[in-house]
Amino acid sequence: MLKPVDIFMVGVGGQGTILASKVLAAAARAVGYDVKMSEIHGMAQRGGSVVTQVRLGEKVHSPLISEGEADVILAFEQLEALRWLSYLKPGGIVIINNQKIYPVPVLAGAAEYPADIIEQIKGKVNDVLVLDALQQAIQCGNAKAANVVLLGAMARELPIKEEIWREALAATVPPKFLEINNAAFTAGYNSRS
Repeated sequence: MLKPVDIFMVGVGGQGTILASKVLAAAARAVGYDVKMSEIHGMAQRGGSVVTQVRLGEKVHSPLISEGEADVILAFEQLEALRWLSYLKPGGIVIINNQKIYPVPVLAGAAEYPADIIEQIKGKVNDVLVLDALQQAIQCGNAKAANVVLLGAMARELPIKEEIWREALAATVPPKFLEINNAAFTAGYNSRS
């Protein structure tokens, strides 16, 4: 019996949340999960919010996750983690890239970026993993692989073997970027050991 898992991936346009969700879906399907996925793009091309909901189970009827029901929030940016925190279930896990990407109202001076986001989240959630995924990706050879660093960190939370994740990466990522993405996945995977 496959334990159902609901995952909320949140970030801003250009961070690779959709690619990460496709790798997740491929890995989950490979071990027999039924997978449903929903993507929401809010002005994604301009740095707006991108939310991908991925539901895994024996049989999944809807791709949508209700507030308070996500097992995992995988946040590609700090403010997005805070914005969607209400979707996490009690006892859920939040994995956060410590990167800050200032939204347009902050850049325009109409709003302030909160100074203590990580502390606010840690005050509400017991299991929080904060990564410098951007720096880890740069060390692996490409800043754009930060999404795969985060995916690697989340992989430890799911009942899917590492080699299945590697196969899903190989099937999803263009071959010329596979070596960098495998290194990024390893960096994230080892961050939770």
